[in-house]
Amino acid sequence: MAPSASHLVDELLEEIFLRLPTPAALARASTTSPRFRRIITDRSFLRRFRKLHPPPLLGFADERAGFHPAEAPHSSAPLARALADTADFTYSFVPKPSNDHSWRPCNVRDGRVLLESSRYGTFRELAVCDPLSRRYVLLPPMPEHMSVQEQRPWEFRSILAPIAEEDEDETSFKVICFADYETKLDVFVFSSVTRQWCIAASPSWISLGADRPWGLRVVFGESRGFSCFDYVRGCFYSASPWKDRLLVLDTRTMEISTVNDRTGYHMQLRWLPGQAEGVSARDNGLGRLRPAQVRSLPAIVVGREGALEMFSLVGDHSPNGSFHLYHTAQDTNSESPKEWQLENIIQLPGQYDYFTLGAAEGFLFLGATSEDQLDIDEDSPVWLSKTDWDVDYFSLDVKTSELAKVCRRRREFFHYEDVYWYFGFPPSLSKPSI
Repeated sequence: MAPSASHLVDELLEEIFLRLPTPAALARASTTSPRFRRIITDRSFLRRFRKLHPPPLLGFADERAGFHPAEAPHSSAPLARALADTADFTYSFVPKPSNDHSWRPCNVRDGRVLLESSRYGTFRELAVCDPLSRRYVLLPPMPEHMSVQEQRPWEFRSILAPIAEEDEDETSFKVICFADYETKLDVFVFSSVTRQWCIAASPSWISLGADRPWGLRVVFGESRGFSCFDYVRGCFYSASPWKDRLLVLDTRTMEISTVNDRTGYHMQLRWLPGQAEGVSARDNGLGRLRPAQVRSLPAIVVGREGALEMFSLVGDHSPNGSFHLYHTAQDTNSESPKEWQLENIIQLPGQYDYFTLGAAEGFLFLGATSEDQLDIDEDSPVWLSKTDWDVDYFSLDVKTSELAKVCRRRREFFHYEDVYWYFGFPPSLSKPSI
C-alpha cells in the first residue's frame, strides 16, 4: 500500500526539521502548530536529531546551591534560564531518604540526576530523577550478600551510565557503583529494566598491575581516587592517575583495565609546574592557594577516532603567573608502543588562577579565580575557612580550542568542588525520560 499524502508530508517535515541548525530553532518550530510539535517530540525523531546536533551545555548542578545556568553572553543562556525557572533542582519531589538526610547530586547525565542520601557511609540510598518532568525512581538497596564484606571500602562512588545508541528504550538507565577495597575493586550495576543489582566486575589490584594507589588519594582530606570519571566512546576513565596508570571501565563489556600514564611526552610533562611530581602548590606556600586548586586533575575528552586525548593544566600560581593546557594523545589503534605524544599547547587568558573540573561531551571544564582577589594568609586557617571567592567557570571546545565563560558563582575556599555539567534539549522538547 502506498503511503498516504499526510504520511509523506510528515516525512518531508522530519527531514526539514533535522536540518535546523540548533535545538533552540527546533524548539521555536515545535510551538508553531500541533502537527509540528507531534513530529518534533517523537522519540525516534529526537534520537535522530541528537545524533546530528549534540545537546547544548545549559549549566551545572552542585550539592549546595542547586543549578547554575549558563549566563549571557553564553549562547545557551536563554535556554538555561528557562530550564532554571521550570525545573526543580531542590529535588523536593523525591521522597526523603529513610536516614533523614537530604538528597545530594552525585552525577548528571542525559538530563537525569543521580541522587545519594549522604556523602558519608558505605552503601547509600540512591535515586534517579528528572528535575524537569519531576519524575523519579528510588533504587532498591543492594542485596546483603553483595554489600556485606569483610572490610569497609575506602571509597564508594556512583555514576550514571550513558544511554546506549542502540537502546531503543530511552526510559531505561543503569547506575554503576565503584567500591574500592584494600585488595580489590568491586563494580556494582543496577539496571532499571531488571530492577536488580549485580556485581559486574571484581578484579584485584594486583591483577590490574598495580598496588592499591595511595600516593594521590588524599589531599587536605579530599579523596581523589574516584573523584572524577571522564566518559569517552563507551569507556569511563579515572581522571587522576594511580601511580603510573589510568583506570578504565568499558561499559559495553564491563571489563576493567589500565592505561599507562607514564610514557612518551608524559615523562616530561610530569615535571612541569602544577603536575604531581613538579613544584606543587604546597611547595609554593599556602599563600597562593585558590579554591579547589589542589584538585586540578588531567581530563580525558572525546577526540579523534582511535586516539585517547588528554588535557593537563600547567601553570604558575605566583602573582600574574601564566597557565597553559598541554594537549597530549595516545594512538590506541597503533601496533607500535602506545606512547603519549604532545599535540598542542593552549595558552589561557591571563589575570586568572585556574583549576580543572573534568570533561564531558567534547568539552573541557575549568574554574578560575581572578588575581585581584585577596591572597590567603597561611598563618590564618580560621580566616581562610570563612573566605568566600568569586569563581568563574569556563568550557573549552576540544575541536576548536574556543574558551567560553559559562557562569560565575560565589563559594567557600574549603567547599568540596563537585560540579556536574548539565546538557539537554530545550525544556519544551523534553519528554519524561524515566
